[in-house]
Amino acid sequence: MSEDRVRVRVSDDGVATVTMVRTDKHNALDPAMFEGLQNAAAQLAGDRSVRAVVLHGDGKSFCSGLDIASFMSGDGGVGVLLKRDEDRVANFAQRVAYDWSLVPAPVIAAVHGNCFGGGLQIALGADIRICAPDARLSIMEVKWGLVPDMGITQTLPRLVPVDVAKELTFTGRIVSGTEAAALGLVTRTSDDPLAAATALAGEIAQKSPDAVRAAKRLYDETWVSADVRGALARESELQTGLIGKPNQVAAVLAGMSGEEPAFVDPEES
Repeated sequence: MSEDRVRVRVSDDGVATVTMVRTDKHNALDPAMFEGLQNAAAQLAGDRSVRAVVLHGDGKSFCSGLDIASFMSGDGGVGVLLKRDEDRVANFAQRVAYDWSLVPAPVIAAVHGNCFGGGLQIALGADIRICAPDARLSIMEVKWGLVPDMGITQTLPRLVPVDVAKELTFTGRIVSGTEAAALGLVTRTSDDPLAAATALAGEIAQKSPDAVRAAKRLYDETWVSADVRGALARESELQTGLIGKPNQVAAVLAGMSGEEPAFVDPEES
């Protein structure tokens, strides 16, 4: 069933497209959708040929959030969402947002229609968000008497000030894609976010995959760190791992000759 909920396609240029497919429910999160997203992230994390990922929803919306009824009617109820495997940092629900950080290649979310609650937290788990101006976004958990708990503590603080985060969380109000961009909740807007995200992914795919993956690690590991010494040391460590390697040499040769670089797949996923 999870294969029916999430479709993964990888193009010849290394751009992976991940599509949530539950159009009749605006791609709401039922157990199969959770498993499909987890499986997709795991697949792409282990694929060295992937240079960039586009994540989007089929139909009218990106993702309308948790389908509570589907969990209430199943074994374990909503409690299954809080279960955590001993070898994982994130629990079952958190993984659909957090696991995108484990994909070495950049992940770009193309947001349109409704992007509520868990759906927004999935989008926040991407590295970049391109959003339709008329999309509707909300940290909606307060409507159900809950707090957002799908990895938002690891994503939202990097994007907006704490007062903005609190206002959006306390009220659960819906903001447009245009306002979301103004607040910093999304990267930018586009009338066709999927086309824009795909074009951006294609541009990234033409760069050294070693450098792009190292840059993602650098920012993910240091962006909100108060450890200045450690962050500066990490810059040097990652740079040392790139200098003189085939893809770095290819980038230099291409830059000097004006010809297209011939990059190889990274040694590690």
